[in-house]
Amino acid sequence: MKYLLGIDLGSSSIKIALIEKTSGKSIGIVQEPETEMSIEAIQKGWAEQDPEAWWNITCTGIKKIITQHNISSESIEGIGIAYQMHGLVLIDKQGDLLRKAIIWCDSRAVEVGKNTYKKIGEKYCNEYLLNSPANFTVSKLAWVKENEPELYEKTYKFMLPGDYIAYRFSNKINTTVSGLSEGVFWDFKNDETSQVLLEHHGINKNLIPDIVETFSIQSHVSKKGAQESGLSEGTPILYRAGDQPNNALSLNVFNVGEVATTGGTSGVMYAVTDSLSVKECERVNNFVHVNYEKDQKRIGKLLCVNSAGIQYRWLLNNLDVDNYTEMNALASTIPVGSEGLVILPFGNGAERMLSNKNIGTQILHLDLNRHHKGHLYRAALEGIAFSFVYGFEIMRSDGVQPKVIRTGNDNLFRSEIFSETIATLIKSEIEIYDTTGAIGAARACTLIEKDFEKFSSFIKTDLINTITPKKNKEALIEAYGNWKYHLNLTLKQY
Repeated sequence: MKYLLGIDLGSSSIKIALIEKTSGKSIGIVQEPETEMSIEAIQKGWAEQDPEAWWNITCTGIKKIITQHNISSESIEGIGIAYQMHGLVLIDKQGDLLRKAIIWCDSRAVEVGKNTYKKIGEKYCNEYLLNSPANFTVSKLAWVKENEPELYEKTYKFMLPGDYIAYRFSNKINTTVSGLSEGVFWDFKNDETSQVLLEHHGINKNLIPDIVETFSIQSHVSKKGAQESGLSEGTPILYRAGDQPNNALSLNVFNVGEVATTGGTSGVMYAVTDSLSVKECERVNNFVHVNYEKDQKRIGKLLCVNSAGIQYRWLLNNLDVDNYTEMNALASTIPVGSEGLVILPFGNGAERMLSNKNIGTQILHLDLNRHHKGHLYRAALEGIAFSFVYGFEIMRSDGVQPKVIRTGNDNLFRSEIFSETIATLIKSEIEIYDTTGAIGAARACTLIEKDFEKFSSFIKTDLINTITPKKNKEALIEAYGNWKYHLNLTLKQY
């Protein structure tokens, strides 16, 4: 039997999936390490990780899954890589790391991005970058140039996190157009790296790795990569993408009007469009999707809700409750609208969709004589769901018309209150699939032949539930209107 391997490099763990090549069937998944990977924050707002640790953990996971399923490394015929987006890895000419990676949630380059947006102008950012440079990889690299000039002078190439893992496998340095767009290096209008942005920051274009296609033989496992990882020398790397484009791929989201959404620690809506026109480049991001072609534009329009599952987890950790099942059961005993209790669930830092305001979590109209923890659970689920609906309204204002919405079997979407609230208010069914980013990355290896129909057949057996809008929606509409009224009042104060 022949297999494909998928790697999903997150900021808390790395997942390794093994699938059967012909059928796309999942054989097994391992997650390393058993405890969360550490994030170093030596200054407020900073977040760094050691790419060497990523590689070592990846190698451990690969060896574990090979051993668990008693297969030979020769039977693995391809590698797909998904990874945490927007990070910055720097190496010197010898291929050695120059510093720890500045990862996606590091905010040191926020002011760099703001200044760039002002200086090169909203018009250029809207029409060419489809994004504000914000706190993305290009701004992080500019920060290093300005604040660590000696280190910058030693830099041979910069990489995104997935590029580094591919490099350690193969000793080849390359990236993808999708990757460069997530770093906001890409000029969509001219289909090339943005010369305006590079010149503005004085960044040498030679620092950019060679570009390979998303679905292609990107490189092969080297002798050293094989010795360290446990894979066979010559195994091809066939796919690479950031975690959100990859999540969309995992859910078979490739075409205009298809939307992938996630309800993990943070929430994400990722819609595919073919439009290069944007209205919301400060609140919504636009990236090259995995199936982007010069003659067939496919843009992934992404909106993030920072505080989603983390809000519900905070209640789990701080109230007398054993698990989410108990919380969901108590919430279901409370009527829609939580009897006037309102939670604005934005306690995980500045929210991009709220124009980078940091309003925190707010609990409003708590009645000590009437409300109990069941009300808190219901109000939290409704508040998080309402923030998704609010995000969908922004997406629609930016031209997205959702035809189908798909999600993985995340914790939040296991809640009937949460999923039905969203489906009802956005007037769309939500399909829930039992799949993961690591499985998607492994399956993506089969797309080297661009057979999307075959790929689509893999996910059909993963469908586990379809959430339909409720017919009786008046109470939900009223509750959402009340929630949005209080959100708007709060935003005026900030």
